[in-house]
Order: sequence, then C-alpha cells, then structure tokens
Amino acid sequence: MTRMMSRPRTRGAVLVAGGLSAVLALGACSSDDDGDGGSADGGSTDCADFESYGDLSGKTVTVYAGIVAPEDQPYMDSYKPFEDCTGATIDYTADKNFEQQILVQAQAGNAPDIAIVPQPGLLQQLVATGAAVEPPAEVGANVDEFWGEDWKAYGTVDGTFYAAPSGASVKSLVWYSPTQFADNGWEVPTTLDELQTLTDDIVAKGDNKPWCAGISSGEATGWPITDWMEDMMLRVGDPDVYDQWVAHDIPFNSEVPTEALDAVGNYLKNPDYVNGGIGDVSSIATTTFQDGGLPILDGACSLHRMASFYASNFPEGTDVSEDGEVFAFYLPGKTADDHPVLGAGEFNLAFADRPEVQAFQTYLSTDLWANNKASASSEATGGGWISANKGLDPANLVNPIDKLSVDLLQDPNTVFRFDGSDQMPAAVGSNAFWKQATAWITGQSTKDTLDKIEASWP
Repeated sequence: MTRMMSRPRTRGAVLVAGGLSAVLALGACSSDDDGDGGSADGGSTDCADFESYGDLSGKTVTVYAGIVAPEDQPYMDSYKPFEDCTGATIDYTADKNFEQQILVQAQAGNAPDIAIVPQPGLLQQLVATGAAVEPPAEVGANVDEFWGEDWKAYGTVDGTFYAAPSGASVKSLVWYSPTQFADNGWEVPTTLDELQTLTDDIVAKGDNKPWCAGISSGEATGWPITDWMEDMMLRVGDPDVYDQWVAHDIPFNSEVPTEALDAVGNYLKNPDYVNGGIGDVSSIATTTFQDGGLPILDGACSLHRMASFYASNFPEGTDVSEDGEVFAFYLPGKTADDHPVLGAGEFNLAFADRPEVQAFQTYLSTDLWANNKASASSEATGGGWISANKGLDPANLVNPIDKLSVDLLQDPNTVFRFDGSDQMPAAVGSNAFWKQATAWITGQSTKDTLDKIEASWP
C-alpha cells in the first residue's frame, strides 16, 4: 500500500534518554526570521518538525560510512535541515574501506558517533565489540511505525534492538526490453511457471537466447549466483525455511537448498537458455556483472536477473522506464499470491548516547528524513536511492526503477528477506559460497558445490 502525503511528516520525538528534553527552547531553529531553515532540495524547512530536538548549537555528531562520492552528497544534503534547525553540525566521513576500518575503530574504542552499517552480520560483529549503544525508545517506536517486523529484526542482536534501517535495495527483479516484449506479444510473468513458459517461448522464436548473465567481480566473483539461489530459496521453499538455511538450522546441502540451486541451474546452466549475446554457459563466469545485462539493449538476450541498482550500469541516456528501452519486472513467486522479496539495506548504529547523537539518530529513523533523502538523491543524482520506510512518498522519486522498487517494498503482501550471504559467517557468505558458485557455473555438480559450502561452515 502506498501512502501519499501533502508533505513529509515526522513523529513527535520526545527524547527522554540521554538528558534531551522536548521542552528545550529552539534556539537554532532557523536561518531566517520566520523559522524556516534550508531543506534538502534547496527550498525551505518547517523547523517545527525539529522543535522536539531542542537547541544543539555548538554540538557535533560524527557519521562514518562506506558511501562515497557522488552518492555521499545527497546524504549530507539530507542532514542540512537538521543542522539548520537545531544548530548541530553533522561531520560525515566516507571510506571505501569502511567495513574493515569500522571494526578496528570499535575494537580500539574510537568509533564514530554513528556508523551506516551495510549488513546485519557486520552489525552483529560491531555489537559484539561492546562499543555499540542502544538507541532511545523513540527510534524503536519509529521503526515499529514505519517498517515491518522483518526489518526491525535485522537491526536487533540477541533480542536487543540497536539500529534503525536506512536505505534499501530490491534484488528480486528481472530486466527486460518493453519494446521487445510488445513486438512479440510477450506478457510479464506473474508465476514461476509463467516465467518458464516465457523462457521457452523466447527459445521457440529463435531470434536470441532468453537469458544473459555475468558473475565476474574481482575477488567477489560468484556473488550474483548467491542472489539467484537466495531468490529461489524463497520460492521453492518459503521464508521460514530461508531463515533456517541462513542461520544454518538446516544444512547447506539439504533438500530445499539443493532444489533451489537446481532451479537456478535450470536457467543458467541450460545452453539453450544462455548466454545471449555473450557466449556459452562458461562465459557467465568471465563476464562482469556490470556487463551481464547489456545485451538486452541490442536484443541479443531478453532477460537478466539483477538488483534495482543495476539501472546505473546501462549507458548514459538509456531510457529506463516502463515503456522505454529497458525496464524490470518482479521475479514472480510460485503463485501470483506469493510475494517474497529479496533485498539489502543499511542500518544506523550508534556508539555514543549524547543528547545530540540521540536526536540525530531519531531524525534518521523518521519518514521526514527518508523523504528528505529521497528528494536530495533525485535532485543530485537522478535517483538510485530508496528506503523501505512506509512513509516514503513516491512523489519524491524521479527514477522509475526506484518507484517500482518502493511499490514492491510497500506492498502489504510483500514478505521481505535480507540477502542471505550477507548474514552468514564470512568464511561461508563471502568466501566459500562465492567460490563454489563459480565452480558450479563452470561445471561442478550441485551436490559437490553444496557439500563443499556445508563443509566450510565454522
């Protein structure tokens, strides 16, 4: 369900923890006489939305993330209304080596005030250092209001809630050419059986191979197959079995994971189905994931399973829209009523509980911030950022793929699950799983592949 709003709103955030009171005078509410500060889009901000945070003049909050230029600018732009209306300064630092350095910093006792953490597994490691602190109650209340229980669970460690979700991505997408579909009378499938029928219809027409793919990604080669398998785990199994698999409550080489990887192989290891415009099955391993879906543009292939962020890999000027050169549809469930969605996202984890940190952490958990961030991203980079926040107004999105992704995330029938390999131990999720998936696409059997990944589990 999509909730449209006349303007973004925010919960009244009365911070009782950390000594910050809502009755503080708003001494830094505005940059002009009428109480309006700057907004993320260069317009005006109603500082009444920030009144509960109090006067934070002279206070600084440090934020550390792996989100670098040019994607970092919309984050800083989205912080500006908070800065203008409270008087606080937000000091944002981006680092390509964030995932390694944040652990070092936390263990050494010099962590930032807030870190934007991209994986639940890393979040758990950071909490285990003892450096992370729980957020104020208002953050949890906002997450209860604006996200589902599934999202809150990913910010929870050993039963304690630590971090509100931030951005998100949708991985359960199949890229295609709307023009090619219209010319051939093909319909977007709504079930797995219809996807199979579509694939066979494309083969029967004989103009091209239906699927194209690429999994080469340097040291991370193989990761796109892990996404494929995770999507199939949610479809040939169900979300509960998926959770058991991710937690290793069932073996990696048990019945449902075997069925799921074979379901992937039905498409990616079938020489009649791949690798359109590129080569044979083995070419999938040597084709970069960035190049994997490009043959859609010249009609050499028709289908490419890849996440919402893949839109940025098409050449500049490509019309990515429902009636354009390329677009995406939801990878269907077993039935039209099944609606599992695989995705990823980030979480705002705090390492300090000073009043200004708690105030800013609360702002980041509101729909007001989500809409400010979406507007800033739309203006600065043409989109490419979404959130699962239910208060995100699609009117603030200019990118058609962003709108499609948010529609999926906000659909009340959606059952969301986070990328499985990102939650598994590093020895599995970012090592054996990637390596054995690559060996599998180049000829290794499903049994040997899953047996080896199972043996790698700590």
